[in-house]
Amino acid sequence: MIPPSCDRQGRRALLTVVALLAAGIGWALPTAAQVRSQRVVGGLEWPVYVAAPAGDEHRLFVVLQNGLISIVKDGVLLAEPFLDIDALVPDVSTYDERGLLGLAFHPDYASNGTFYVNYIDENGNTVIARYAVSADPDRADPNSALLILTVDQPYANHNGGTLAFSPQDGYLYVGMGDGGSEGDPQNRSQDPGTLLGKLLRLDVDGGAPYAIPADNPFAGDGPPLDEIWASGLRNPYRFSFDRLKGDLYIADVGQWTWEEIDVQPAASPGGENYGWRLMEGDQCYDPPSDCNDGTLVLPVHVYGHDLGCAVTGGAVYRGSALPELQGLYFFADWCSARIWSLHWQAGAAGDLQDWTKRLAPGDGLAIENIAAIGEDGLGEIYIVDRSPNLAGEIYKLVPAGPQPAATRSWGRLKSGYR
Repeated sequence: MIPPSCDRQGRRALLTVVALLAAGIGWALPTAAQVRSQRVVGGLEWPVYVAAPAGDEHRLFVVLQNGLISIVKDGVLLAEPFLDIDALVPDVSTYDERGLLGLAFHPDYASNGTFYVNYIDENGNTVIARYAVSADPDRADPNSALLILTVDQPYANHNGGTLAFSPQDGYLYVGMGDGGSEGDPQNRSQDPGTLLGKLLRLDVDGGAPYAIPADNPFAGDGPPLDEIWASGLRNPYRFSFDRLKGDLYIADVGQWTWEEIDVQPAASPGGENYGWRLMEGDQCYDPPSDCNDGTLVLPVHVYGHDLGCAVTGGAVYRGSALPELQGLYFFADWCSARIWSLHWQAGAAGDLQDWTKRLAPGDGLAIENIAAIGEDGLGEIYIVDRSPNLAGEIYKLVPAGPQPAATRSWGRLKSGYR
Protein backbone atom coordinates (compact mmCIF):
# COMPACT_ATOMS: atom_id res chain seq x y z
CA MET A 1 0.00 0.00 0.00
CA ILE A 2 1.01 3.56 -0.66
CA PRO A 3 -1.32 4.89 2.03
CA PRO A 4 -2.00 8.35 0.69
CA SER A 5 -2.46 7.67 -3.02
CA CYS A 6 -2.16 4.60 -5.19
CA ASP A 7 -2.28 6.81 -8.29
CA ARG A 8 1.34 7.82 -7.65
CA GLN A 9 3.06 4.44 -8.27
CA GLY A 10 6.37 4.98 -9.99
CA ARG A 11 6.04 8.77 -10.05
CA ARG A 12 9.38 9.48 -8.49
CA ALA A 13 11.14 8.33 -11.68
CA LEU A 14 8.91 10.56 -13.79
CA LEU A 15 8.84 13.78 -11.80
CA THR A 16 11.37 16.56 -11.99
CA VAL A 17 10.37 19.72 -10.19
CA VAL A 18 12.22 22.88 -9.35
CA ALA A 19 14.21 22.92 -6.14
CA LEU A 20 12.67 24.75 -3.22
CA LEU A 21 14.95 27.76 -2.92
CA ALA A 22 12.48 29.98 -1.10
CA ALA A 23 12.74 31.21 2.47
CA GLY A 24 12.49 28.85 5.38
CA ILE A 25 15.91 27.25 5.77
CA GLY A 26 16.07 25.41 9.09
CA TRP A 27 18.99 25.80 11.45
CA ALA A 28 20.59 23.13 13.58
CA LEU A 29 19.00 22.34 16.91
CA PRO A 30 21.00 22.89 20.08
CA THR A 31 23.57 20.22 20.77
CA ALA A 32 21.46 19.18 23.76
CA ALA A 33 18.92 17.72 21.35
CA GLN A 34 20.41 14.24 21.22
CA VAL A 35 17.82 11.92 19.75
CA ARG A 36 17.83 8.56 18.00
CA SER A 37 15.30 5.99 16.87
CA GLN A 38 14.94 2.71 18.71
CA ARG A 39 13.12 -0.26 17.24
CA VAL A 40 10.25 -1.30 19.50
CA VAL A 41 8.93 -4.22 17.49
CA GLY A 42 9.36 -5.79 14.05
CA GLY A 43 7.85 -8.54 11.94
CA LEU A 44 4.49 -6.78 11.64
CA GLU A 45 2.10 -7.32 8.75
CA TRP A 46 0.95 -4.02 7.21
CA PRO A 47 1.24 -1.64 10.22
CA VAL A 48 -0.33 1.75 9.45
CA TYR A 49 -0.88 3.57 12.78
CA VAL A 50 -0.20 3.60 16.52
CA ALA A 51 -2.22 5.01 19.41
CA ALA A 52 -2.89 4.54 23.11
CA PRO A 53 -5.38 5.70 25.74
CA ALA A 54 -4.30 8.91 27.45
CA GLY A 55 -1.99 8.21 30.37
CA ASP A 56 -1.41 4.53 29.52
CA GLU A 57 2.20 3.91 30.58
CA HIS A 58 2.55 0.31 29.44
CA ARG A 59 0.79 -0.29 26.15
CA LEU A 60 1.06 0.82 22.53
CA PHE A 61 -1.77 -0.20 20.19
CA VAL A 62 -0.66 -0.97 16.63
CA VAL A 63 -3.19 -0.78 13.79
CA LEU A 64 -2.62 -3.32 11.03
CA GLN A 65 -4.19 -2.68 7.65
CA ASN A 66 -5.39 -6.29 7.38
CA GLY A 67 -7.95 -5.71 10.15
CA LEU A 68 -6.06 -6.35 13.39
CA ILE A 69 -5.14 -4.12 16.31
CA SER A 70 -2.20 -5.54 18.24
CA ILE A 71 -0.73 -4.48 21.58
CA VAL A 72 2.90 -3.95 22.48
CA LYS A 73 2.92 -4.20 26.28
CA ASP A 74 6.06 -3.24 28.17
CA GLY A 75 8.02 -3.79 24.97
CA VAL A 76 6.53 -7.21 24.16
CA LEU A 77 4.13 -7.85 21.27
CA LEU A 78 1.18 -9.79 22.69
CA ALA A 79 0.27 -13.00 20.88
CA GLU A 80 -3.47 -12.28 20.75
CA PRO A 81 -4.77 -9.15 19.01
CA PHE A 82 -6.77 -6.54 20.88
CA LEU A 83 -9.31 -6.53 18.04
CA ASP A 84 -9.72 -8.68 14.92
CA ILE A 85 -12.05 -7.40 12.18
CA ASP A 86 -10.21 -9.11 9.33
CA ALA A 87 -13.52 -10.49 8.02
CA LEU A 88 -14.90 -6.96 7.59
CA VAL A 89 -12.14 -5.53 5.38
CA PRO A 90 -10.95 -6.49 1.89
CA ASP A 91 -7.72 -8.35 1.33
CA VAL A 92 -4.96 -5.79 1.00
CA SER A 93 -1.95 -5.67 -1.28
CA THR A 94 1.20 -3.61 -1.55
CA TYR A 95 -0.44 -0.62 -3.22
CA ASP A 96 -3.87 -0.88 -1.60
CA GLU A 97 -5.28 2.07 0.32
CA ARG A 98 -8.18 0.16 1.87
CA GLY A 99 -8.44 -1.91 5.04
CA LEU A 100 -8.27 -0.83 8.69
CA LEU A 101 -6.81 2.68 8.73
CA GLY A 102 -7.51 4.51 11.99
CA LEU A 103 -8.06 4.20 15.74
CA ALA A 104 -9.06 6.71 18.43
CA PHE A 105 -9.68 6.07 22.12
CA HIS A 106 -12.49 7.98 23.76
CA PRO A 107 -11.16 10.70 26.11
CA ASP A 108 -12.96 8.88 28.95
CA TYR A 109 -11.68 5.46 27.92
CA ALA A 110 -10.49 4.74 31.46
CA SER A 111 -14.11 4.83 32.64
CA ASN A 112 -16.22 3.93 29.58
CA GLY A 113 -13.86 1.57 27.71
CA THR A 114 -14.94 2.71 24.24
CA PHE A 115 -12.83 3.32 21.17
CA TYR A 116 -13.45 4.07 17.49
CA VAL A 117 -12.06 2.60 14.29
CA ASN A 118 -12.02 3.76 10.68
CA TYR A 119 -11.96 1.10 7.99
CA ILE A 120 -12.89 0.42 4.39
CA ASP A 121 -15.40 -2.41 4.17
CA GLU A 122 -15.66 -5.12 1.52
CA ASN A 123 -17.93 -2.86 -0.54
CA GLY A 124 -15.19 -0.24 -0.66
CA ASN A 125 -16.90 2.28 1.63
CA THR A 126 -15.65 4.12 4.71
CA VAL A 127 -17.03 2.81 8.00
CA ILE A 128 -16.65 4.52 11.39
CA ALA A 129 -17.58 2.15 14.22
CA ARG A 130 -17.42 2.15 18.02
CA TYR A 131 -16.21 -0.84 20.03
CA ALA A 132 -15.78 -1.53 23.74
CA VAL A 133 -13.09 -3.29 25.73
CA SER A 134 -13.96 -6.64 27.31
CA ALA A 135 -13.40 -7.74 30.91
CA ASP A 136 -9.82 -8.43 29.80
CA PRO A 137 -8.20 -4.99 29.36
CA ASP A 138 -6.01 -6.36 26.57
CA ARG A 139 -8.96 -7.68 24.53
CA ALA A 140 -11.83 -5.80 22.91
CA ASP A 141 -15.33 -7.24 22.72
CA PRO A 142 -15.79 -8.05 19.00
CA ASN A 143 -19.57 -8.17 19.47
CA SER A 144 -19.79 -4.63 20.83
CA ALA A 145 -19.67 -2.87 17.46
CA LEU A 146 -21.93 0.15 16.97
CA LEU A 147 -22.02 1.66 13.49
CA ILE A 148 -21.46 5.42 13.67
CA LEU A 149 -21.15 6.48 10.04
CA THR A 150 -20.82 5.01 6.55
CA VAL A 151 -19.62 7.05 3.57
CA ASP A 152 -19.77 5.79 -0.01
CA GLN A 153 -16.40 5.79 -1.76
CA PRO A 154 -16.48 6.06 -5.57
CA TYR A 155 -12.89 4.84 -6.00
CA ALA A 156 -10.44 2.69 -4.04
CA ASN A 157 -7.98 5.47 -3.20
CA HIS A 158 -7.97 8.70 -1.15
CA ASN A 159 -9.90 7.29 1.78
CA GLY A 160 -8.40 9.45 4.52
CA GLY A 161 -8.30 7.22 7.57
CA THR A 162 -7.48 9.17 10.72
CA LEU A 163 -9.84 9.62 13.68
CA ALA A 164 -8.98 11.93 16.57
CA PHE A 165 -10.68 13.45 19.59
CA SER A 166 -9.96 17.11 20.17
CA PRO A 167 -8.42 17.86 23.58
CA GLN A 168 -10.29 21.18 23.46
CA ASP A 169 -13.91 20.16 22.85
CA GLY A 170 -13.95 16.35 23.17
CA TYR A 171 -15.59 15.86 19.76
CA LEU A 172 -14.56 13.20 17.27
CA TYR A 173 -12.90 14.47 14.08
CA VAL A 174 -12.89 12.32 10.93
CA GLY A 175 -10.64 12.90 7.91
CA MET A 176 -12.23 12.14 4.53
CA GLY A 177 -10.32 12.06 1.25
CA ASP A 178 -11.82 13.38 -1.97
CA GLY A 179 -13.03 9.94 -3.06
CA GLY A 180 -10.16 9.08 -5.33
CA SER A 181 -9.18 8.83 -8.95
CA GLU A 182 -6.93 11.75 -10.00
CA GLY A 183 -7.56 15.46 -9.86
CA ASP A 184 -10.87 15.10 -8.00
CA PRO A 185 -12.84 14.66 -11.26
CA GLN A 186 -16.23 15.48 -9.73
CA ASN A 187 -14.80 18.35 -7.61
CA ARG A 188 -16.02 16.68 -4.41
CA SER A 189 -13.68 18.58 -2.12
CA GLN A 190 -15.43 21.83 -3.01
CA ASP A 191 -18.93 20.27 -3.09
CA PRO A 192 -20.88 21.24 0.07
CA GLY A 193 -23.29 18.36 -0.52
CA THR A 194 -20.80 15.54 0.06
CA LEU A 195 -18.63 14.51 3.02
CA LEU A 196 -15.75 13.62 0.70
CA GLY A 197 -12.75 15.92 0.78
CA LYS A 198 -13.78 17.22 4.18
CA LEU A 199 -12.89 17.13 7.86
CA LEU A 200 -15.92 16.08 9.92
CA ARG A 201 -16.76 16.95 13.55
CA LEU A 202 -19.13 14.64 15.42
CA ASP A 203 -20.54 14.56 18.95
CA VAL A 204 -20.50 10.83 19.66
CA ASP A 205 -21.74 11.36 23.23
CA GLY A 206 -24.69 13.58 22.40
CA GLY A 207 -26.85 11.30 20.28
CA ALA A 208 -27.29 7.91 18.67
CA PRO A 209 -25.16 7.20 16.75
CA TYR A 210 -23.96 10.81 16.97
CA ALA A 211 -25.18 14.40 17.20
CA ILE A 212 -24.13 17.52 15.34
CA PRO A 213 -22.32 19.97 17.64
CA ALA A 214 -24.38 23.13 17.82
CA ASP A 215 -21.36 25.26 16.94
CA ASN A 216 -20.40 23.31 13.82
CA PRO A 217 -19.91 26.03 11.19
CA PHE A 218 -22.60 24.73 8.84
CA ALA A 219 -25.11 23.30 11.31
CA GLY A 220 -28.67 24.07 10.26
CA ASP A 221 -30.90 23.83 7.23
CA GLY A 222 -29.41 23.41 3.78
CA PRO A 223 -25.91 22.75 2.53
CA PRO A 224 -23.09 22.48 3.42
CA LEU A 225 -23.73 19.25 5.28
CA ASP A 226 -23.94 19.66 9.04
CA GLU A 227 -21.05 17.29 9.82
CA ILE A 228 -18.52 19.37 7.86
CA TRP A 229 -15.90 21.19 9.91
CA ALA A 230 -13.50 22.08 7.07
CA SER A 231 -13.30 21.47 3.32
CA GLY A 232 -10.91 21.57 0.38
CA LEU A 233 -8.84 18.51 1.35
CA ARG A 234 -7.45 15.98 -1.10
CA ASN A 235 -6.40 13.18 1.21
CA PRO A 236 -5.81 14.08 4.87
CA TYR A 237 -4.49 10.59 5.50
CA ARG A 238 -2.88 11.58 8.81
CA PHE A 239 -3.84 14.50 11.04
CA SER A 240 -3.43 15.10 14.78
CA PHE A 241 -4.08 17.52 17.60
CA ASP A 242 -1.42 19.11 19.75
CA ARG A 243 -2.47 17.50 23.01
CA LEU A 244 -1.31 20.52 25.00
CA LYS A 245 -2.53 23.49 22.94
CA GLY A 246 -5.30 21.88 20.89
CA ASP A 247 -4.05 23.12 17.49
CA LEU A 248 -4.89 20.78 14.60
CA TYR A 249 -2.15 19.71 12.17
CA ILE A 250 -3.27 18.25 8.83
CA ALA A 251 -0.86 16.53 6.43
CA ASP A 252 -2.74 16.68 3.12
CA VAL A 253 -1.35 14.60 0.27
CA GLY A 254 -0.82 16.43 -3.01
CA GLN A 255 -1.38 15.40 -6.61
CA TRP A 256 1.66 15.67 -8.88
CA THR A 257 3.81 18.45 -7.54
CA TRP A 258 3.26 19.72 -3.98
CA GLU A 259 2.75 18.23 -0.52
CA GLU A 260 1.35 20.39 2.27
CA ILE A 261 0.93 20.86 6.00
CA ASP A 262 -2.09 22.84 7.21
CA VAL A 263 -2.57 24.09 10.76
CA GLN A 264 -5.90 25.06 12.29
CA PRO A 265 -5.55 27.02 15.55
CA ALA A 266 -7.39 25.68 18.57
CA ALA A 267 -9.49 28.85 18.69
CA SER A 268 -10.78 28.40 15.14
CA PRO A 269 -14.59 28.30 14.75
CA GLY A 270 -14.17 25.95 11.77
CA GLY A 271 -15.30 26.44 8.21
CA GLU A 272 -11.82 26.67 6.66
CA ASN A 273 -11.41 25.82 2.98
CA TYR A 274 -7.92 24.43 2.39
CA GLY A 275 -8.12 24.83 -1.35
CA TRP A 276 -8.12 21.51 -3.18
CA ARG A 277 -8.79 21.15 -6.15
CA LEU A 278 -8.56 24.88 -6.78
CA MET A 279 -5.05 24.68 -5.38
CA GLU A 280 -2.37 22.07 -4.84
CA GLY A 281 -0.17 23.23 -2.01
CA ASP A 282 0.10 27.00 -2.38
CA GLN A 283 -0.16 26.96 -6.19
CA CYS A 284 -3.19 27.03 -8.50
CA TYR A 285 -4.23 23.64 -9.83
CA ASP A 286 -7.70 23.82 -11.40
CA PRO A 287 -8.04 26.51 -12.72
CA PRO A 288 -4.32 27.01 -13.46
CA SER A 289 -4.45 30.68 -12.50
CA ASP A 290 -6.61 33.16 -10.55
CA CYS A 291 -7.83 30.32 -8.32
CA ASN A 292 -7.92 32.04 -4.92
CA ASP A 293 -10.48 34.75 -4.23
CA GLY A 294 -8.92 35.36 -0.82
CA THR A 295 -11.10 32.91 1.10
CA LEU A 296 -8.81 29.89 0.89
CA VAL A 297 -6.54 28.98 3.82
CA LEU A 298 -3.01 28.41 2.57
CA PRO A 299 -0.70 25.73 4.00
CA VAL A 300 1.95 26.66 6.55
CA HIS A 301 4.49 24.45 4.79
CA VAL A 302 4.86 22.89 1.35
CA TYR A 303 7.52 20.77 -0.30
CA GLY A 304 7.97 19.53 -3.84
CA HIS A 305 8.29 16.09 -5.33
CA ASP A 306 12.03 16.38 -5.55
CA LEU A 307 11.90 15.55 -1.83
CA GLY A 308 9.21 12.85 -1.88
CA CYS A 309 5.76 12.11 -3.25
CA ALA A 310 3.25 11.71 -0.39
CA VAL A 311 3.30 13.50 2.96
CA THR A 312 2.75 11.51 6.15
CA GLY A 313 1.63 13.21 9.36
CA GLY A 314 2.52 13.69 12.11
CA ALA A 315 2.47 14.63 15.81
CA VAL A 316 3.59 17.48 18.05
CA TYR A 317 6.01 16.24 20.68
CA ARG A 318 4.55 16.54 24.19
CA GLY A 319 6.39 13.75 25.98
CA SER A 320 8.86 14.07 28.86
CA ALA A 321 11.84 11.98 27.76
CA LEU A 322 13.06 14.58 25.25
CA PRO A 323 12.17 18.01 26.71
CA GLU A 324 14.24 19.83 24.09
CA LEU A 325 11.73 18.68 21.44
CA GLN A 326 8.72 20.25 23.13
CA GLY A 327 6.35 21.81 20.60
CA LEU A 328 8.03 20.43 17.48
CA TYR A 329 5.70 18.88 14.90
CA PHE A 330 7.21 15.78 13.27
CA PHE A 331 6.12 14.63 9.81
CA ALA A 332 7.55 12.52 6.99
CA ASP A 333 7.23 11.41 3.38
CA TRP A 334 6.04 7.96 2.38
CA CYS A 335 8.21 7.60 -0.74
CA SER A 336 11.52 9.09 0.34
CA ALA A 337 11.26 8.19 4.07
CA ARG A 338 12.50 11.68 4.90
CA ILE A 339 11.59 12.90 8.38
CA TRP A 340 11.22 16.57 9.28
CA SER A 341 10.03 18.77 12.09
CA LEU A 342 8.74 22.33 12.18
CA HIS A 343 7.64 24.69 14.92
CA TRP A 344 4.32 26.52 14.54
CA GLN A 345 3.38 29.36 16.86
CA ALA A 346 1.55 32.67 16.67
CA GLY A 347 0.30 31.87 13.17
CA ALA A 348 3.73 31.19 11.69
CA ALA A 349 5.79 28.09 10.94
CA GLY A 350 9.56 28.05 11.26
CA ASP A 351 12.67 26.10 12.29
CA LEU A 352 12.34 23.42 9.63
CA GLN A 353 14.65 20.52 10.49
CA ASP A 354 15.61 17.41 8.53
CA TRP A 355 15.94 14.45 10.92
CA THR A 356 16.36 11.68 8.35
CA LYS A 357 20.03 10.87 8.96
CA ARG A 358 19.87 11.36 12.70
CA LEU A 359 16.93 8.95 13.07
CA ALA A 360 18.30 6.27 10.74
CA PRO A 361 18.40 3.19 12.99
CA GLY A 362 21.61 1.60 11.66
CA ASP A 363 22.73 -1.93 12.60
CA GLY A 364 21.33 -3.26 9.33
CA LEU A 365 17.89 -1.72 9.93
CA ALA A 366 16.23 0.85 7.70
CA ILE A 367 13.10 2.97 7.80
CA GLU A 368 11.61 2.61 4.32
CA ASN A 369 7.88 3.45 4.04
CA ILE A 370 6.54 5.73 6.77
CA ALA A 371 2.80 5.18 7.15
CA ALA A 372 2.37 7.30 10.28
CA ILE A 373 4.10 9.21 13.03
CA GLY A 374 2.06 8.72 16.18
CA GLU A 375 2.04 9.02 19.96
CA ASP A 376 1.66 6.78 22.96
CA GLY A 377 -0.37 7.58 26.05
CA LEU A 378 2.39 9.77 27.48
CA GLY A 379 3.07 11.80 24.35
CA GLU A 380 6.23 10.01 23.22
CA ILE A 381 6.59 9.75 19.43
CA TYR A 382 6.79 6.65 17.24
CA ILE A 383 7.52 6.05 13.57
CA VAL A 384 5.43 3.41 11.78
CA ASP A 385 7.50 1.78 9.02
CA ARG A 386 5.07 -0.16 6.85
CA SER A 387 7.29 -2.38 4.76
CA PRO A 388 5.57 -5.13 2.76
CA ASN A 389 4.68 -8.58 4.02
CA LEU A 390 6.00 -9.29 7.54
CA ALA A 391 8.71 -6.65 7.61
CA GLY A 392 6.81 -3.78 9.26
CA GLU A 393 8.46 -2.10 12.23
CA ILE A 394 7.75 0.47 14.92
CA TYR A 395 10.48 2.88 16.05
CA LYS A 396 10.45 5.21 19.05
CA LEU A 397 12.25 8.53 19.45
CA VAL A 398 14.53 8.17 22.48
CA PRO A 399 17.49 10.02 24.02
CA ALA A 400 20.87 9.36 22.43
CA GLY A 401 24.50 10.13 23.00
CA PRO A 402 26.36 12.88 21.12
CA GLN A 403 25.22 13.13 17.51
CA PRO A 404 25.88 15.53 14.62
CA ALA A 405 23.55 18.51 14.49
CA ALA A 406 20.33 18.09 12.54
CA THR A 407 20.87 19.01 8.89
CA ARG A 408 19.45 21.97 7.08
CA SER A 409 16.52 21.23 4.81
CA TRP A 410 15.07 23.25 1.98
CA GLY A 411 11.36 23.92 2.15
CA ARG A 412 8.82 26.68 1.94
CA LEU A 413 7.40 27.75 5.29
CA LYS A 414 4.36 30.00 5.09
CA SER A 415 4.50 32.77 7.64
CA GLY A 416 0.74 33.34 8.00
CA TYR A 417 -2.30 31.29 8.92
CA ARG A 418 -4.22 32.46 5.86
